[in-house]
Amino acid sequence: MMWQDLVFMIGSSLSIVFLAPTLRDATARVPLGTSLPSMGIGFVYAMTFATLGMTFSAAGSFAAGTMWALIALVRSPATPTVIRNTDLELLACDLQNWLHGVGSTGVRTEQYVFEAAVDGNH
Repeated sequence: MMWQDLVFMIGSSLSIVFLAPTLRDATARVPLGTSLPSMGIGFVYAMTFATLGMTFSAAGSFAAGTMWALIALVRSPATPTVIRNTDLELLACDLQNWLHGVGSTGVRTEQYVFEAAVDGNH
């Protein structure tokens, strides 16, 4: 491993750490004019590092580009409120449940749970 590969990987890892609070904050608004170019740069860097044989740098840049893609998807002012205000853990659980619900037949099963009113008012 070249020392430069390690330095670039550490830099990408730090950017992921610094971006995580933005992704977790449901009130954050990051314009697409910021997130999409940053996402593109991350993916171009990843491809460039990969062609130079700098595997760790490529993985770090790809992860940073993916983080920017998630920010563009979930934290853009253009994102529908239902997605933007959703807790990411809940979104991940929903995705996991949906993926597990798709069986080998390709049919998704859904389960509905209705709660009765506890105060007696319906």
